[in-house]
Amino acid sequence: MHVANFTLVIHTKLKGFDMNDETKTASPEHEHLGMGKNLTYGFQHVLTMYGGLIAAPLVVGLGIGLSQADIGLLITASILVAGLATLLQTLGFKWFGSKLPIVQGTSFAAVASMIAIGSNGGSFQAILGAIMVSSIFGIIIAPFFSKIVRFFPPIVTGSIIAIIGISLLPVAIRWMMGGNPKAENWGSMENIGLAAFTLFVLLLLTKFGTPAIKRLAVLLSIFCGAIAAFALGLADFSKVSDGAWIALPNILGFGMPVFEWPAILTMSIVTIVILTETTASLLAIGEIVDTQVDNKRIADGLRADMLSSALAPLFGAFMQCAFVQNVGLVAITGVKSRFVVATAGGILVVLGLLPVFGRLVASIPMPVLGGAGLVLFGSVAVSGIRTLSKVDYQVQSNLIIVAVSLAAGLIPLISPDFFHAMPDAVQTLFHSGISITCIMAVLLNLFFNHLHVGKKPQVSNLPEVAATAENHS
Repeated sequence: MHVANFTLVIHTKLKGFDMNDETKTASPEHEHLGMGKNLTYGFQHVLTMYGGLIAAPLVVGLGIGLSQADIGLLITASILVAGLATLLQTLGFKWFGSKLPIVQGTSFAAVASMIAIGSNGGSFQAILGAIMVSSIFGIIIAPFFSKIVRFFPPIVTGSIIAIIGISLLPVAIRWMMGGNPKAENWGSMENIGLAAFTLFVLLLLTKFGTPAIKRLAVLLSIFCGAIAAFALGLADFSKVSDGAWIALPNILGFGMPVFEWPAILTMSIVTIVILTETTASLLAIGEIVDTQVDNKRIADGLRADMLSSALAPLFGAFMQCAFVQNVGLVAITGVKSRFVVATAGGILVVLGLLPVFGRLVASIPMPVLGGAGLVLFGSVAVSGIRTLSKVDYQVQSNLIIVAVSLAAGLIPLISPDFFHAMPDAVQTLFHSGISITCIMAVLLNLFFNHLHVGKKPQVSNLPEVAATAENHS
């Protein structure tokens, strides 16, 4: 055992990664699985997040009236920056990177705000400038966000994780129906049947497959679904060879960023939302991996998040955040190594430089991804429920905290226009049920379990995350 550990340390240092404490603690996220497994499981991560990755630049590009050529550049840039951001988050260096299996990609939380800026007279360069300034603001305040980890006991983290999964389920359902509500085949039997077939294959592989097959069930089910779609004439791969095969990064291809204070203020609000959601994702992945996530690690993760966001406009890309759908993939596969996710980041960089492969993946029908996504996103909700099982519901206040937090988080899903009469800043903040749940759970936990007025409240469930933070801060 000692010889093996020594060999691992030497091997790691030769590769440029100084594991030090990581190797000594043998935490699951630091496990080396070998290049073959890294590539296989990494590609599975790419397939899981690819649809969500290209959705944001596509929606923004169409929303502000960019040309098809410019939208294509946006998508390519988004893929490349997502890969670089993932490498930064998983491998990290001093002050930057959580070194957790977190996939980074373009944040959808900023889509509405960016379209609003572009639709109200702001240029695309103004959007890029606002992203740069607000991201630098995010780097500055990241340590503050890391300090609030002690206010995230299981009653808070469980509620957040559960609502993350629930919030993602509509995405999977839209994918199952075809992805485009304006398409003629939206919700057709062919689309739903294809999604059902993919889901059925996934279930069969999980039931009867070997342990290795079970870990690859998501990837294999998507592969089988794509083949079935092609055989039935529901997939078109004819355009894969169209366009350039190699596309080098186009630095400042959209021109120099322009700095306008209204746009900067709008994106700064979005930055707070993204920091909140990324904090929740870091805590969620910590629960799934069963590793310590203290305030230093959160700060490093948030700084990496914001640094990649600040540099993204140079390539023509948008703000980055942790992709929660991939948190579900880690939960369902049990593959917890950060080097698997780092490999996924490398694959994304390659796809960003070789758009032909990107076009191949993009040709996979959305219903196929939806069939697999139903399991992936549902597993995130289950992870939250598992965390909430640690809570003592004999204490009535705990029941109230969970009930109100989850109910509030469902508001944007049940009634998307609920906040339409409120100020734009409020609409931006509460656009995501994740943000509402996070804010509500933290505030209610503070009110019931930390605000000591008169008789000291009964807290039968010690905040495990808080204990971890205090022991390692």
